[in-house]
Amino acid sequence: MEKEAYRVSEFCQRYSISKATFFRETAANRLRILKRGRSTLVSRSEAERWFENLCGQQTHQIEK
Repeated sequence: MEKEAYRVSEFCQRYSISKATFFRETAANRLRILKRGRSTLVSRSEAERWFENLCGQQTHQIEK
């Protein structure tokens, strides 16, 4: 069963990015987070949206 949201460490591991990259993406408003108490979470739908946009940007850069 898929998770509905990922913690920062889970998200970073799943998408093979560093925590620094994660926080750069959130600071640039390219990745939206949820706060549950002291926990920072990324919804599964937001993670998928972010990844699709990331892949689209890389494809666009290659085509130039």
